[in-house]
Amino acid sequence: MAKKQFKAESKKLMELMINSIYTNKDIFLRELISNASDAIDKLHYKSLTDTSIKVDKSDFNIKVNIDKDKRQLIISDNGIGMSKDDLESNLGTIAKSGSSLFKEENEKKKDIDIIGQFGVGFYSAFMVASKVEVISKAYGAEKAYSWSSEGIAGYTTKECVKDSYGTDVILTIKNNDDNNYDKYLDVNEIKSLIKKYSDYITYPIKMMIPESKKKEGTDEYETVDEEKVVNSLVPLWKRNKSKITEEEYQTFYNDKFDDYEKPMKYIHFSNEGLISFNALLYIPSHAPYDYYTKDYEKGLQLYSNGVLIMEKCSDLLPDYFSFVKGIVDSPDLSLNISRETLQQDKVLQKIATNIEKKIKKELENMLKNDRETYEKFFDVFGLQLKVGLCNNFGMDKEKLQDLLLFHSSNSDKYTSLEEYVTRMKDTQDTIYYACSESIDKASMLPQTEVAKNKGYEVLYLTEYGDEFVMQTIFEYKGKKFANVCASEALDTKEEKEELNKINEENKDMFETMKKAIGEVEKVRFTNHLSKHPVCLTSEGAISAQMEKFMRAMPNSNDIKANMILEINESHPIAEKLKKLYKKDKKELENYSKILYAQARLIEGLPIDNPTELSNLICKELS
Repeated sequence: MAKKQFKAESKKLMELMINSIYTNKDIFLRELISNASDAIDKLHYKSLTDTSIKVDKSDFNIKVNIDKDKRQLIISDNGIGMSKDDLESNLGTIAKSGSSLFKEENEKKKDIDIIGQFGVGFYSAFMVASKVEVISKAYGAEKAYSWSSEGIAGYTTKECVKDSYGTDVILTIKNNDDNNYDKYLDVNEIKSLIKKYSDYITYPIKMMIPESKKKEGTDEYETVDEEKVVNSLVPLWKRNKSKITEEEYQTFYNDKFDDYEKPMKYIHFSNEGLISFNALLYIPSHAPYDYYTKDYEKGLQLYSNGVLIMEKCSDLLPDYFSFVKGIVDSPDLSLNISRETLQQDKVLQKIATNIEKKIKKELENMLKNDRETYEKFFDVFGLQLKVGLCNNFGMDKEKLQDLLLFHSSNSDKYTSLEEYVTRMKDTQDTIYYACSESIDKASMLPQTEVAKNKGYEVLYLTEYGDEFVMQTIFEYKGKKFANVCASEALDTKEEKEELNKINEENKDMFETMKKAIGEVEKVRFTNHLSKHPVCLTSEGAISAQMEKFMRAMPNSNDIKANMILEINESHPIAEKLKKLYKKDKKELENYSKILYAQARLIEGLPIDNPTELSNLICKELS
């Protein structure tokens, strides 16, 4: 029979179908199985409206077989089948989709779930096959026909023999070149691809699986091929939640996401309406090893009608919830022509918005009703929430600020900002915090002690960047944030007036001390250090702890806090300094350097010249 040319405009279009649209050769099997599922759907739907069609839904199935000797992979279905005209029309014209036409014809009717849309998925077979043959017999027809093609050269059709209705797609797998095509003749590989991409096709997918069995009457074993269903059929996320056990949720998570530990929480929900989708989300109990690296890829597995479209759809999760793993399945997605990626449309955005709200609500419920679990979650993923709050100039702070936890002087347990505010004194208008490398160091800061003596609770910020979080939030329920180590953070109006007078009287001495130190904006007395002799405070947006954080970043060595050396006016060291200013200014300079170094050590800041400090201390001791 003469070979016919494809009805596309040129061979270049065919080459595009095979070589450019699809980036992953493995998905050819997904496309062919989806086509087989479509064919069964069509027959099943017609049987509901045409009483002359007698079929039993329980008999529907898709079979996948391998013939290694012939290098053939065969995908068969017992669906509606195709006539000679159907073969010519659907396979002879690129981008002509029988599924799409069927859906258009019945678009006003419900319960039609046709996976195929574009009619190009079939041609993905040519990525792995040197020849594709389709043998099909339409339901109720007497004759069967075959369609055969070796690619862009064209195709032939002819009458053939087929016992039952349905379609067989026979791929002659290419010989190896730079690609390993032999894997598509391996039972385990094909089974794995079915599980990955087509596990939730609603009809049984059957394969001949080698099984080792004992020979009857002997102790010897032999390998026997047995036909087995290899797909799961009904996905867990589409089942009734009340009929799913905790063990099933956990096992699904462990198997699907290769995690050996139990998830911290699962979130199973569906959305009906203008946009429909099912979602099964998990919060892991630990962060992946690469979570805080640039190699980590966020995203949820995205399905359309049970067929895997994307392994990790990053658009479904905001960065601050990137730890969430799970699956979303929607029939309403706008897919591109290859069904490998999505069109960026409002449907995807609305699904993502719903998912974000659901995750946030579940975390809030966990914080309120299961505090112990939430604190474990925060220990693992709290940093990600903080980073998310600071990103985009704090645009998401309202979403995340109530999910943050802090240690505080109130107890050894975590506290939230809301809990802190409920404990504030009626006259208090500021939320106080102290920054250091650890809770113990933060609690022992001189300024922290003063704040506690005044009856103020102090939040302890112990992670780099925590102070950026406070500055980003800026204000919480009308209360502003203040670092207890900031200049005059704890001073009353009366205290400020009294201090200003004392400092004005000693300004010449302070100027001498400032010149000796060289690294501070001011030196002055303070009356809120209790028994401590000295401390460092800061003025402006950058505190001592923020300076440490910024200096740890690349190319940030020039960033410095405006430091103020404060000396306890009621400590004996204050009188010593006054005497030295009158009698021995050189000795005053040495004392100034020692006091400044002492204050830096209290703040956990490095000493730029430890040798000089050591010599000065030894000199004074001797």
